[in-house]
Amino acid sequence: MYVPLPNTLHAPWCVRAAAHGKHVLCEKPLTLTLAEAREIFAAARRAGVMLLESYPYWFQPQTAAMMALVEGREGAGIGEVRHMQTSFGFTLGSPETNIRMKPDLGGGALLDAGSYPLSLIRLVMGRAPVAVRADATMTDTGVDISTLATLYYADGRRAQMSCAMDGANHRRAVIVGAEGTIETEYLNHTSDLAPDPFGYQDSQLRFRQGTAANRPFETVRSPTGSGFRFAAEAFARMVAARDTAMMDRYAAISLDIAATIEAIARSAQSGEKVFLADI
Repeated sequence: MYVPLPNTLHAPWCVRAAAHGKHVLCEKPLTLTLAEAREIFAAARRAGVMLLESYPYWFQPQTAAMMALVEGREGAGIGEVRHMQTSFGFTLGSPETNIRMKPDLGGGALLDAGSYPLSLIRLVMGRAPVAVRADATMTDTGVDISTLATLYYADGRRAQMSCAMDGANHRRAVIVGAEGTIETEYLNHTSDLAPDPFGYQDSQLRFRQGTAANRPFETVRSPTGSGFRFAAEAFARMVAARDTAMMDRYAAISLDIAATIEAIARSAQSGEKVFLADI
């Protein structure tokens, strides 16, 4: 079962689907709170079904190539990740009626757009931050139109993310390691056709090994396609194999994302640093 509903309906429908023995592929953000995320994974495990949060770019071949560079596989990599910046934003269409402007439906830039850069940060950093500090611009309807946050890690590393619904479309990440740099757009859907019939774009992934400024960037090419298809195929493989280890691995990531989103929302409201241990 695929759950594409407004954000506030993800948790109740995931629980209902699990209770009826349905495997669930759920749109991001999985839930609005960490407590809800824990609840739906508990429901899935009780029912013996698979549950996966759907970030289409997660399953892009380009993302696998990026993670190979992060992890230093096949003899090339950036070394230990020191810091990274990620961003995603767009211009919101029809703000008067768009559900992204409605707080009662889980609207706002952080939940809708911010979940993407935060999910990438979690993939690359390999763990949740210990604390966050955030600032948001709020609208009259009570949702954030843009949010910026700094994430602090126990080992001293930092990551920064920005998200917005009031600017030109942009989606980019810079990952800086001790021995190299990665720049990527981490798009959901990719194509090497010009023009592509679905409007998919050629997603950039560039890698520079070494610390010198005069070292050139290398463009890394990967197979292209719809992230929805890649995600659905990965989910189907997980279900067919009853791969609980895969579900547990992604569940840990989703729980960390949910905790981070909740901490950022609290920090933006209070203006103070918020520790994830308090969520």
